[in-house]
Amino acid sequence: AGMIDQLRSKDKAVGVIGLGYVGLPLALEFARYYRVVGFDINERRVAQMRRGEDPSGELTAADFEGRDITFVTDPEALEDVGFYIVAVPTDITDGKVPDLTPLRRASETVGQTLRRGDYVVYESTVYPGCTEEVCLPVLEESTGLTRVEGFKFGYSPERINPGDKERTVATILKIVSGCDDESLDVIAEVYESIITAGVFRAESVKVAEAAKVIENTQRDLNISLMNELAIVFDRLGIDTEAVLAAAGTKWNFINLRPGLVGGHCIGVDPYYLLHKAREVDIEPEVIAAGRRINDKMPAWVAKKVVMGLSRQGKAPSDARCLVLGVTFKEDVADTRNSKVVDLVRELEEYRVRVDVADPHADAEALRHEYGLELAEPSGPYDVVVAAVKHADYRDWSREEAERLLREDALIFDLKGMFAGWGKELGARYWKL
Repeated sequence: AGMIDQLRSKDKAVGVIGLGYVGLPLALEFARYYRVVGFDINERRVAQMRRGEDPSGELTAADFEGRDITFVTDPEALEDVGFYIVAVPTDITDGKVPDLTPLRRASETVGQTLRRGDYVVYESTVYPGCTEEVCLPVLEESTGLTRVEGFKFGYSPERINPGDKERTVATILKIVSGCDDESLDVIAEVYESIITAGVFRAESVKVAEAAKVIENTQRDLNISLMNELAIVFDRLGIDTEAVLAAAGTKWNFINLRPGLVGGHCIGVDPYYLLHKAREVDIEPEVIAAGRRINDKMPAWVAKKVVMGLSRQGKAPSDARCLVLGVTFKEDVADTRNSKVVDLVRELEEYRVRVDVADPHADAEALRHEYGLELAEPSGPYDVVVAAVKHADYRDWSREEAERLLREDALIFDLKGMFAGWGKELGARYWKL
């Protein structure tokens, strides 16, 4: 029987390696139709999932109900798996080069139970060529099997949008690719059985890898242009948003806003493409420039805050600042690679006393990752930086904000959250 029949009859299981914000929703979707083994090395997270809790705070208990899934931390529990999906994080090191350690370790884990005829599909965001050059040698070495002939492989980039309740796993079109015609058919069929939006068959694994990495690079670049314009217009005393509203009346103008570009996709993936380009002796100027601009935004905003204080004759070390929101985007708990953290660090360099508030952030992760504590806002503050557009803050009235503020307090609104009443404050209100 072919792989899809073995999965349908549940003789073989689908194994998902890495149960983060990508792997878990995917595993639960597969578990509607197939037998699934979900593997993660984090025992605390696995214990939560066994209780029907999503450590990322994205899914509800109902999403776990009636699913044929076992959560494990022991690689030997992957013995029955015939179709492996690797969805581990691909981050960058402090030196801004790809950190492929989780990907290599996940490949070692798969290699322990991989059998002849099995399938391995990678979903982690990588540079073109990474699956074949970095991951497959690990599988071949640990199994003694050769690619294509011994086991089949493919690449299907994740397209999960954290915090989005409309676009869920099944409703986002999925790119798939395989190592030959047979594997492409099987991989496409397996994904088609859970993705109602359908699949797009890329002509090769490298094309699928490249497609993923340019989606985020394009977004990174477009936002970097907005950030550069915001810096120019700020110096010229022009309201950037008013400019964008005017320009946006043209049918083909791409309407994006300036802001802090964080998270584990847009702020990271371009470095994967940069890394690969440099390996083949190309120095991509535009991609590198976009990253430079987006990376320097936290420092630029911090400087604006300090200049605002000094115009009022306040020393930074005498000022109390409230930062609203520290996650990488609104209404999610994830603080990975949050540029708000960089902004807080920059303000602290100037000796400003900063309180960080966030109704969603995982306090434990924030403490562990950055040594930052969440605070309950207790005024009066000299400065408020509205950094993340959480629903909890979006509708704040002037009265609610002013309960926490000194009379001459400054508001730096990075998301235009308080634009409705902010203009009434005159020079005390600044919008990115």
